[in-house]
Amino acid sequence: MTSIDPRSFLTSLFETAVIAADPLAAIRAHLPAKPKGRTIIVGAGKAASQMAAAFEACWDGPIEGVVVARHGPVEACERIEVLQSAHPVPDEAGLAGSAALLKLVGGLTEDDLVIALISGGGSSLLPAPPEGLTLADEIAVNKALLASGAPISAMNVVRKHVSRIKGGRLAYAAAPARVVSLIVSDVPGDNPAFVASGPTIPDGSTAEDALAIIAEYRMVLPQAVMDHLRSPAAAAPDPGDAAFANHECHVIASARVSLEAAAERARQAGIEAVILSDAIEGEARDIGRMHAALAREVAGRNRPFPKPVVILSGGETTVTITDRYGKGGRNSEFLLSFAVDIEGTEGITALAADTDGIDGSEDNAGAFADAASVSRIRAAGGDPRAFLAGHDAWSAFRLSGDLFVPGPTGTNVNDFRAILIV
Repeated sequence: MTSIDPRSFLTSLFETAVIAADPLAAIRAHLPAKPKGRTIIVGAGKAASQMAAAFEACWDGPIEGVVVARHGPVEACERIEVLQSAHPVPDEAGLAGSAALLKLVGGLTEDDLVIALISGGGSSLLPAPPEGLTLADEIAVNKALLASGAPISAMNVVRKHVSRIKGGRLAYAAAPARVVSLIVSDVPGDNPAFVASGPTIPDGSTAEDALAIIAEYRMVLPQAVMDHLRSPAAAAPDPGDAAFANHECHVIASARVSLEAAAERARQAGIEAVILSDAIEGEARDIGRMHAALAREVAGRNRPFPKPVVILSGGETTVTITDRYGKGGRNSEFLLSFAVDIEGTEGITALAADTDGIDGSEDNAGAFADAASVSRIRAAGGDPRAFLAGHDAWSAFRLSGDLFVPGPTGTNVNDFRAILIV
């Protein structure tokens, strides 16, 4: 094996994974036939503006539309309006964004075509509380979900029953127009109904399912929300409804595709690659310890995979917030737990990052870790285990100089983890 710089190598794998989820190439491969009538573009998510700009570049007919992206830098569009709202906690701008999308799809005909450009993050970007509920209620739901430790699939079951736009309702409002959904998946298993809580994709979950999840994870929600979930108004559209008969859905980018691209890039560099899974869920710190145990086994005993090797995985871990919490996100917390458990084990370097370029509350996508990361944190005056207990991984990796800050990427296929063992 030729000598490589571990961090440069892992960065190249991350960049390859992001390129594999590039909206332009993915959308170009999934363009529908032009309609007799209007072509309407709607969309929401962290990659909304990039997807909209890509669609404009690919489509040579007339279009009109609105997409909702998160606050911050966005891709410039000429024919599609880009609105912005807050993530991960909804805001007033999100109400305006949801209203704009619902207004745009109203009054269409069967000759019209609606293209839905959906990516992760859309759940928070599209608040639309049902009658009798307020934005404050939806914010309370969102905060309770984020603190619960529930997997994203369970969170979105609750969200879609406390909304006028999620759970297929946006597509239902577009009837009788045909709807084609182009989805960049950030959820384990790539179920399109879970991405952004499925504004154009109905599923079979019920309000009773939502209530069961709330009970299982001991969430405390406003009484008005609980009353709504126990009322007929919480019912979401039935997937078998005739309004969805001619709809299409394509998952155009996902963690699986990105991990496979990164694995091929590693092999081209002379490093064997193993993909554990693209759908790993669970507490970030627990998943970090599991990955650390596997890395130590390879480093010390050359099994179950011979060195040199890079171990890849994806999915969406969770962080259950307690009364103590600081700065960071699930990838940073995963990696701090990992770093604590590999302390002193030479030959291991890891990168954990969110493919959208932002992990949690700060401007980093994640961080690097190696055998000496924990020692560097201590040398700078920090206590790694205290940082971990306080959900403050960003502060820990800031002290050690291990933060990974590539900037927003314009796509989102969720967690990317790469562990190089030589």
